[in-house]
This record gives sequence, structure tokens and C-alpha cells, in this order.
Amino acid sequence: MSVFDCSEDMGKFHDDEITLSSAERTEMRERRNTGRRRLEIGLDEEEHPQPKLTCTQGSYAMHTMVQDDDCDYDIDDGIYFAEEDLVDELGLPLTPLQAKERVCAALSRDKRFASPAQVFPKCVRQVYNEGYHIDMPVYRIRKEDDGHGGTREVYELAGDGTWDASDARATTRWFKDEVSRLNSLKDGEGNQMRRIVRLTKGFVRSRADWKDQTTSGIVITKLVIDHFVPSEGRDDQALFDTWTAIHAQLVISTQVAHPVNATNLAEAGNAKVAFFKGKLGWALEKLAILKKGCTRSEARQAWDDVFDTSYFEKLPEPKEEAKKAFFIATADKSDVRNDGNGRFG
Repeated sequence: MSVFDCSEDMGKFHDDEITLSSAERTEMRERRNTGRRRLEIGLDEEEHPQPKLTCTQGSYAMHTMVQDDDCDYDIDDGIYFAEEDLVDELGLPLTPLQAKERVCAALSRDKRFASPAQVFPKCVRQVYNEGYHIDMPVYRIRKEDDGHGGTREVYELAGDGTWDASDARATTRWFKDEVSRLNSLKDGEGNQMRRIVRLTKGFVRSRADWKDQTTSGIVITKLVIDHFVPSEGRDDQALFDTWTAIHAQLVISTQVAHPVNATNLAEAGNAKVAFFKGKLGWALEKLAILKKGCTRSEARQAWDDVFDTSYFEKLPEPKEEAKKAFFIATADKSDVRNDGNGRFG
């Protein structure tokens, strides 16, 4: 069922309040490059081999990063080492923890930061004074028999005690392939899906106390792709319909499959996905008024409530509606002269 048309409003909101500007993306890229330089310098000083490659992944690589008032940005930059370079002074293979500790030590040689780099279960994290942080997942590149007389490369993440088969680049390729596939079916449809991902992520990050309770960006991205309902020229309609479809699925199960790996992103009963489901249900209740012949003011208030903003209500009236209001107001005026001599006709 169609909802009150706020497509023009939603487009402005997305461009002004949700997606990163070109300048902000440039700043993110510079921050990423600074982290890479620090790692390179630190590894040289520690006399350890450099990674074979570094690769930005996650929301930055997918172009789905969203604005954050607290500058709470997560930049993911995968660090890939050849297996033979991840050995200790005796030539023994490093454990996943030792590999992450090596990267952490290299980053920590730079003493200008108030917070030293830290080892996490699946990455090394450096928090910056401005509030953002860079996560560096550590991978090893291992060669194995391909079964046809040759070799193939296998990518393994330094996880929580184990080397886990994983390559985040495959997830990025999956997302970009989905965008391209939809664009090939109908021009701009994949781009709309990317905007719906951004708007959904903007919604779950709209309240500071939601951030630690809700699910991850990759789970949101997977849910949007699985349940995306396009609407030509109507991002507001596509957002409402996609949220409705996601919520209906999550009522059945909060399990979310990984897009490229055999493991799940979230299992049935996952608390963070359940939290997201609850907030999505609340948002859809707020937006139910959009299906009931509401006014533009009421529609804008509903979107403001959902995104915890006052952006929509401050927007000017669309030109066509402003013209209608002018003519109606003019027609309602009595035929009174302004020269004090009464009516004219």
C-alpha cells in the first residue's frame, strides 16, 4: 500500500543528514592512509615483514557509511600477511593472538595518541582523539593444493584463538555485485537499495543509547538486500516497504545467514537482532499514519519521530503545494479594497 509521498523530503534528508559528503569521504580516506603509514613505520622499526596487501572493507568500501554526530566512525582496513612472514624469531608460526599483538605493537610505537592500540577478538583497534577508530583485522595468506596439480590462496582471519577461513573482500564484492545486478535490471534500482541501507543504518544510530544494543552494519545490509522492495522515484516508499518485509521475517526468526560464508551472521534468538526488530516494529507503528490520508505536516512529524530529528518539519513546502495554498488563501479573501472605500465588484 502506498504511503504519503515524502520522496522529495526523504531525498534531501538522505543527502544532508545521512550519507557522507565528498569531503567527509576524503577525510576518511586520509585517516585510513595515516593508519597504514603508522603500521608500516612500526613494522620496519620492529624489523618485521610488511603485509602483502591492505584492503579497506566494510561500510567504507561499500559506500554505506553514514554520518554520526559523535564522530563514532568505524573504518575497517584488512591487513593481509603471507603465511611465511607470520613467524617468530625461531621460525615458528604465530598464533592468531601473536599475529594481532605484532600489529598492535607496531601501531603503538607512535606515542602521540592518548589511547594505545588494543587487541580485540577479531581485529586490532586504534581509537583516535576525534572519536573515530580504525579496526585492522589481521589475515594470513596460506597456499594449499588446488586438487589439479597447482596451488590456490586461502585467506584466514586471526580470530579468537583460531585462524578462521574468511576474506572480507568477498563480502564487499557480493554487495557491489548486488548493486550492479539491480541496476542492470532497472536503471538506478541498485543505487536506491544502497540508499535504503544507509537510511536504515542512520535509523539504528539515531539514538546514542541504541548503538551498543542494536545489530551490526553487515547484518542490516544483508537484511536490506534480502528483503529490498524497490519503488521507482520513491525512496520513502521503498524504505517503508523494505522495513515492513524485514520486520515480518524477523518475527519468524532472528537468524541471518552470512552472504558468502557457511556460518551465520546472527543465530536465532540473537539479542541485538531482536532489539533491531523491536525498534523497527515501533518505527512502523509510528509510520502507520502515512497510510491513512494524513497531511504533509503529519507525515513529516512521523519521519522526524522515527529518525529523532526535526529536519523534516523545517523543510519548506514543495513548490506545487505552496502554489495551491496561495491560490486557496487568495480565493478565500473578501473582495475588499485597500483604499477605505468599501467593496468593489
